[in-house]
Amino acid sequence: MATISSKIAIIGAGISGIAAAKQLAKYEPVVFEATDSIGGVWKHASFRSTKLQTPRCDYEFSDFPWPNRDDSSFPSYAEIIDYLDSYTTHFDVLKFVKFRSKVVELRYIGDGDHREGQGEYGRLLTGRPAWEVAVQTNDDFDSIERYTFEFVVVCIGKYGDVAKVPSFPAKKGPEVFKGKVLHTLDYCKLNKEEASSLVKGKRVAVVGYKKSAIDLAVECAQANQGMDGKACTMVIRTLHWTVPHYSVWGLPFYLFYSTRSSQFIHERPHQNTLRALTCLFLSPMRGVVSKIIESYLLWKLPYEKYGLKPEHPFVEDYASCQMAILPENFFTEADEGRIKFKKASKWWFYENGLQFDDNSKLEADVVICATGYDGKKKLESILPQPFTSFLDYNGVMPLYKSTINPMIPNMAFIGYIESVSNLQTAELRCKWLARLVDDRFKLPSVENMLGHVEREVEVMKRTTRFYKRQCISTYIINHNDELCEEMGWNSWRKKSWFSEAFSPYTSQDYDDDNNNDN
Repeated sequence: MATISSKIAIIGAGISGIAAAKQLAKYEPVVFEATDSIGGVWKHASFRSTKLQTPRCDYEFSDFPWPNRDDSSFPSYAEIIDYLDSYTTHFDVLKFVKFRSKVVELRYIGDGDHREGQGEYGRLLTGRPAWEVAVQTNDDFDSIERYTFEFVVVCIGKYGDVAKVPSFPAKKGPEVFKGKVLHTLDYCKLNKEEASSLVKGKRVAVVGYKKSAIDLAVECAQANQGMDGKACTMVIRTLHWTVPHYSVWGLPFYLFYSTRSSQFIHERPHQNTLRALTCLFLSPMRGVVSKIIESYLLWKLPYEKYGLKPEHPFVEDYASCQMAILPENFFTEADEGRIKFKKASKWWFYENGLQFDDNSKLEADVVICATGYDGKKKLESILPQPFTSFLDYNGVMPLYKSTINPMIPNMAFIGYIESVSNLQTAELRCKWLARLVDDRFKLPSVENMLGHVEREVEVMKRTTRFYKRQCISTYIINHNDELCEEMGWNSWRKKSWFSEAFSPYTSQDYDDDNNNDN
């Protein structure tokens, strides 16, 4: 057993991992990072064209603003990596990180038993080891070292590492296809020349219609300029609303969803009877707001020309964090014939390409699956039984305050709840977690925490059919209010009632300097 003095292990050095390390710095945590650099999916699962989906001022740490935060452009993935590097250097976080250290197994060695869903959760730091962490330090499995910790923070996230690939009937999978098949996880590892060579002059099919698929289609189109270029076809199962920018009929987008007043009309968990009745009375306004945005998008973008109008309302995509910002030239490339669209609920391979449930076929040289990642399988690969069976509760991962799984002792999960700004969401929950580790407040019983999670899931189910994504965008201010109150902070963070009602919340509103608890 390797010897280590720290009580806390953090797995992963993406945005959640480095935020956790900074907030827990006084405990000198050990951060195990499987690769040779920080950044997570920004570093290892991004394309050359990948950009942030929000302005930089909406994606920053509370105590480390962007040097050019008033720049309204969306930063590239390279700019984000530079920003994260600057953050870790400024706060000396890298001293906690062990690079090329892949956690391959967790084994519970504590005394608690949370399987019955009852009783108290207990302290996070008990003075006794609770988890044995097996770490592979190079490609040789003989190099595994084992450490023990009182508390583990899992920050490996839902994206990257494990590709989600569709399953196919016998003799209808990639093995029958004469061309090349890969996942976006494979594509992002290619350098510029390799990526261009893969798609240039080739008939490319991109399966998917979320942000990665859209960016990839544009890259394919740009590589196929000129007379010899071939079209890229997007194979789409479920249509989603996309937006060209953060403005709707001349009004800033945040007025519709990101202020305290705009979120007042949306249902949220744990509201009292008066609040529930008010929300019910105002519920028609949710549809009105959604229709206003839909009308603008249908006017601004050629949805109907290409048959891309979703059947569900805009609010369901926003409430599930599936609203994508379109690259400026996306529909320009479609108008030029370099991006085409094929809607299909089912598809499979044949010798020369793809075949669909309407009996049509698409000839292709390259098929790239932008079909997402399997975050649950990634966790299952390191967690032991019976804890893997506690990763799913009514179809979602049960996390009290987006952080604590009531059924898994001495462990926290950061980066598994989504919002319009995942960095802000992760950082505030790390602050909450650090104070919980300090014993500044106590957790409810396991039973009460599960009830809390169940009520959140019911709200998500009533808000969007895509609730399994666990997005809190329509009530994130209220969610953050609860965290602030538990930490002893004032939940209303603005300097005036007008700003409180009509200004969007950013990370800087949750800066520690605005509190008296330090």
